[in-house]
Amino acid sequence: MIPPKPASRPGRIGLLGYARAFRQDILSAQPARLYRAWMAEFRTPFFRSYMMNDPQLIDLVLKERPDDFPKSDRVREGLAPLLGRSVFVTNGEEWKRQRRIIDPAFGRGRLRDAFPAMLAAAEEMIARAPEGEVEVEELASYAAADVIFRTLFSVPIEDRLAAQVFHEFRAYQRTQPLLNVAALVPLPRLVPRLHKRATRRAAASIRGAIAALVERRAAEIATGTAPDDLATKIMTFPDPETGHRFSPEEMVDQVAIFFLAGHETSASALAWGLYLLATHPSAQTRVAAEADRDWIAFTLADLSRLPFTRDVFREVLRLYPPVPMMVRETTRPETFRGRDAPVGAQVVLSPWHLHRHTRLWSDADGFDPDRWGRDETTEAARRAYMPFSAGPRVCTGAGFAMAEGVLLLARLAGAFRLEAVGPQPVPVAHLTVRSRDGIRLRLARRMPQSVPR
Repeated sequence: MIPPKPASRPGRIGLLGYARAFRQDILSAQPARLYRAWMAEFRTPFFRSYMMNDPQLIDLVLKERPDDFPKSDRVREGLAPLLGRSVFVTNGEEWKRQRRIIDPAFGRGRLRDAFPAMLAAAEEMIARAPEGEVEVEELASYAAADVIFRTLFSVPIEDRLAAQVFHEFRAYQRTQPLLNVAALVPLPRLVPRLHKRATRRAAASIRGAIAALVERRAAEIATGTAPDDLATKIMTFPDPETGHRFSPEEMVDQVAIFFLAGHETSASALAWGLYLLATHPSAQTRVAAEADRDWIAFTLADLSRLPFTRDVFREVLRLYPPVPMMVRETTRPETFRGRDAPVGAQVVLSPWHLHRHTRLWSDADGFDPDRWGRDETTEAARRAYMPFSAGPRVCTGAGFAMAEGVLLLARLAGAFRLEAVGPQPVPVAHLTVRSRDGIRLRLARRMPQSVPR
């Protein structure tokens, strides 16, 4: 069974037609030729855009000369109500200062320290999950949010402030696309930004709850009672070059992107992973076999005993990369594959198209976890696989996300038989790659088949 993929737009359309399609869904607004093209140029009276699938160009932008291709300010236009000036949207020295403070919290050994909190969230997920028909995007969102709150603030999602962030973010995710009209047309600064009222309200509520969490943690740090978790590390670690620590407002910005990156993206991948297992019974059986073990004494090192589940999760991230597109901007005239690009041109890097590129991957649209064990995949994985971006701006929490994804996928598939029900889901891009109408599965609890080990 070929996993669901949105239909591409037919033929050419004008700027206004593209803007309308873009607002509905980034993925279906693109032409089919992008799944085989090395580059596509899009010209309007307002700007030029270059979609790049050529691995050499991607390396140029992300690895070789990243400072020459900062993140586009137009991306920030859509996310500003929630993210402020978080590390996700900043550039230059501001971004480097933020990373110098944040990166040590995710350094070597930190994942091992945080893993028991992930495991506790996984156990709560299994205990909470009902049998019968379930909308698994909601289940995945709740579980991923629980993980981020336990690892970041040492509180479960049932905590009042954590629950407020979660519920408001569900509203925000459905009202705000990844990129808004300001990402298409470079509006003058005096022109008001077109954020929906519901988007602004949800963002304000989220930031208010996060500010309360930050204030509560600051008080605990002051009294010496704060747990040694990610929030404490980030709030107390000074920039080694300047000595600067995050202010409360800066910390709210950072926690907002941690929640987006550590919850929304993980939930997207987990939901699609459960659907793929439900529609591929042989793969589900293999994951369940790996998951039939004693989870009480399970440690981070034991993830190496789930190699097929890890390959399943890698394949999920290939087919459904949570962040489908990234936008950079030229700071000087460039030449891309013989095309001259002016200063201020958009450079669009699309993991969605790159991961399904027919010249780079065999059976590009197929679900094949075993591909990761074949030599033919090695080159494609090196040159054309970037679910967490690449280069200096690679996601700080990539290791956390991989561990969480493998753990939650194994626990759910090991505890329940998964069966797809209802119509096939249609992928769309909101903040992340989600299903247009949700993903419905039937869950039936399994009985352990082996002696715990």
